[in-house]
Amino acid sequence: MPCAESLRVHAYFDGEMDATAAVNKEKHLMNCEECRSLLQDLRQSRDALRKDLSNFRASSQLRARIAKTLEEEQITTRARNATKSSRQSKPFWWGALSGMGVTAVAAMLTLLLLASPTNRLADEVLNAHVHSLMTSHLIDVESTDRHTVKPWFAGRVDFSPAVADFELDGYKLIGGRVDDVGHQHTAVVVYQHGLHMINVFSWAHDRQVITRDISRHGYHMIFWKSNDVEYCAVSDMAWDELRGLVHLLQDTSQHDG
Repeated sequence: MPCAESLRVHAYFDGEMDATAAVNKEKHLMNCEECRSLLQDLRQSRDALRKDLSNFRASSQLRARIAKTLEEEQITTRARNATKSSRQSKPFWWGALSGMGVTAVAAMLTLLLLASPTNRLADEVLNAHVHSLMTSHLIDVESTDRHTVKPWFAGRVDFSPAVADFELDGYKLIGGRVDDVGHQHTAVVVYQHGLHMINVFSWAHDRQVITRDISRHGYHMIFWKSNDVEYCAVSDMAWDELRGLVHLLQDTSQHDG
């Protein structure tokens, strides 16, 4: 008979479980070959779909047309609302949204999403993470010794990233590399936690800092800033486990600073 937990593999893969459920699922995966095989199939399918897909960025002409359409509809809506009775109980923005229509609202959201610097940076980091797992470009310098990995970045990036081995805490340093994220050289320190790989990206502080955690396509991203260096830890592991590594790195950065 199929494993009763197999149906929950999809929820785990999609990042829909809370931290406690995800930890329990990972323990189950360690002992269930059927569920591990299903999870591997899901990851391979996702990677195959992403391999030949590229990010679409709307042209300036399309953005201008959307903006013009939104502006025209907003003007029409304001004129329509001005003729309504002042006794109307609904808030003013209700009429504006309903007057814009579903298509216009969707266009507005699309425009904002495409134009968001936060969205672009998160996409760039996630794409680099996924690409490193699909190719042989996960590690340029392979070592569990921070005294080997940290000096290796000298001359390759113009800042000093936080590097430490936390194997006793369950996060094993396995090496590092330099990657291009948004046409900028980025230091990447790579850790392993059980079956999970974690990429910790870092770059010199010259971008807008993302101050919130982001989850996309089953991957979690935690952004933070320390000593004029920005960081992002990415993995498909549970939130609590990823935050555990981030807290260790933050302590290391403060000590080094």
